[in-house]
Amino acid sequence: MKAEEQRTAYTAARSTVPVEWPIVPFEQAATPQSDRGKRIKQRDYLPEGRIPVIDQGQAPVGGYTDDEDSAFSGELPVVLFGDHTRAVKLVSHRFAVGADGIKIFRPAEGVRPKYLYYWMKSARIPDRGYGRHYQYLRQLSVPLPPPAKQDEIVAEIEKQFSRLDEAVANLKRVKANLKRYKAAVLKAAVEGRLVETEAELVRREGRSYETGEQLLQHILEIRRSQWQGKGKYKEPAAPDTTGLPELPEGWVWATLEQLTTQIADVDHKMPKAFEGGIPYVSTKDFNGDNDINFAGAKRISPVDYAALCKKVRPEFGDILLSRYGTVGEVRTVKTDMPFQASYSVAILKPINSFETADFVATVLRSDVIQSQIKRDVRATAQPDLGLAHIRQFVVPFPSLEEQKQIIADVERHLTLTVVAEAQVNSNLQRAERLRHALLARAFTAEHIGAN
Repeated sequence: MKAEEQRTAYTAARSTVPVEWPIVPFEQAATPQSDRGKRIKQRDYLPEGRIPVIDQGQAPVGGYTDDEDSAFSGELPVVLFGDHTRAVKLVSHRFAVGADGIKIFRPAEGVRPKYLYYWMKSARIPDRGYGRHYQYLRQLSVPLPPPAKQDEIVAEIEKQFSRLDEAVANLKRVKANLKRYKAAVLKAAVEGRLVETEAELVRREGRSYETGEQLLQHILEIRRSQWQGKGKYKEPAAPDTTGLPELPEGWVWATLEQLTTQIADVDHKMPKAFEGGIPYVSTKDFNGDNDINFAGAKRISPVDYAALCKKVRPEFGDILLSRYGTVGEVRTVKTDMPFQASYSVAILKPINSFETADFVATVLRSDVIQSQIKRDVRATAQPDLGLAHIRQFVVPFPSLEEQKQIIADVERHLTLTVVAEAQVNSNLQRAERLRHALLARAFTAEHIGAN
């Protein structure tokens, strides 16, 4: 380390801790350890095994190995530092080192392992993306109080973290309950239990109505009249209702193919990025429950956009269903802005989209469709859901008036959960900021005092 950098680091540390504490360069507080080149590549990780593999990822354990010779043979405990990720881990059990980018340290004499661990967690190291970060860590200076004071600092940190962990666990329980509540609302909606059925309503009011079956026949007539595909029009097959539950009066089972003019994806050849071009969205651009981040999406050239649109072009009222990688995410298109969706997304074009798209999207988000997705998805390295399967997904379909009532009630219920979930997420972020603040303050004279 350069002498000037040492002086700067020393001065910064000296200004925040009691004067009687020694301040030493990082490499005098922590001794680098060698793993003798015995590292497990990520492709060789096992899902289960005798020896945990610890790497520079954020997860405590990256995977497992049964290779006894790969186990770290140095003295424990040690503190690991991710040179690329800045992750810090305290390890006191047998382990193997994963892949590259891990630095291993033994606390120097007089340095408590947990004290070193928490100090390293508190260290302000600039984020250089996937660049190397140890060069910044080794420039820092470590305040070294007596071992008894180190134990006191560690105990105080862990006391505060225990309280924080309890609060975070409660917030996560609330978040899980909100997720279950949303699923219950959607389940009730598509089973005809959320609002009074149209059949019950018209019977009480003494009037007639268009049933779901009649609406489906009307949609099929529109589908036939609007056919623009190649060759002779072919009627979509009726759904196989074997084993399906009985629907409420006025409802009917339909396939997604029956309810749409087209279910397709674009050419699988990835178009090149084009600065200032037209948005090309994928599942990474799906935000929240029904938002699409067009601003952050990849851009493609007008020429590529026009070529991709020859097969299918997303329009207002269409539904996007993720079918590759992250499967089962649903978004309704609420914009007239030109954009294209990647081949990882199926584009569904509902007939009467202005009237039925929201209901169809609600069914897609419910367990009625999600269970069919789980059944039909191909469990490859990247989960894949075929378009043929999507076309045959079976949907419970009520009258149009009942669809409108259901959507209004779903939105009323889910709006409450969106607000509550936003508050929970805000508090989880606040808890994480508080965790960092507690660590930063733990090593200052102002917080712990000279005695």
